[in-house]
Amino acid sequence: MTTHDDLVAAGARLAASGISPGTSGNVSVRDGDHVYMTGTGTDLGALRPSQIARLDPDGRHVDGPTPSKEVAMHLAVYRRNPDLTAAVHVHSANATAVSCLAPWSERSAIPPITPYFVMRVGRTPLIPYRHPGDPALGTLIEKLPGPFRAVLLANHGQVVAGEDLGAAVAAAVELEEACRMTLLTLGHDPRLLSDTDAAELAARSGMPW
Repeated sequence: MTTHDDLVAAGARLAASGISPGTSGNVSVRDGDHVYMTGTGTDLGALRPSQIARLDPDGRHVDGPTPSKEVAMHLAVYRRNPDLTAAVHVHSANATAVSCLAPWSERSAIPPITPYFVMRVGRTPLIPYRHPGDPALGTLIEKLPGPFRAVLLANHGQVVAGEDLGAAVAAAVELEEACRMTLLTLGHDPRLLSDTDAAELAARSGMPW
């Protein structure tokens, strides 16, 4: 499959999972000296190869349609994580709801509520609100201390990255599920994974925590 085909398939998976409503959300992949990204206003469930833009490593438009306005976020994730080649940003309902709450801790907006969240997503800090498309979102992601592969954007949604598109999509789905569990247990004093268990799982899975 080509890079364009991979992005089309990733968009279809996100739409089928129910975490990419309407024309919200965007997906990118870094391939060699270029970043390929879904165009602005794209319905990920009906994505076509002609709706994918090509950018240089600095985010300059090379060809294809106008890319999503969230270019700065995607590039910031790649700069922070040189080994990761794919990024997903969606306005999934549960992640957006959790992003409207006070974070669980400064380290992670979401607690270690399931082993799968720790193993597949890991530490997920909350980024302060900025308007959608504001380049400051990228700056905030880059300046945040500590390692991470995922963030919640206050009142906005989630951003995750992975070694490839399959891993990034799977992490986005898992993050949404962890947020759903967080909301279901809100106010019920849930039993969380211990610090020791979370740290062990993260280390075993190579995820930041």
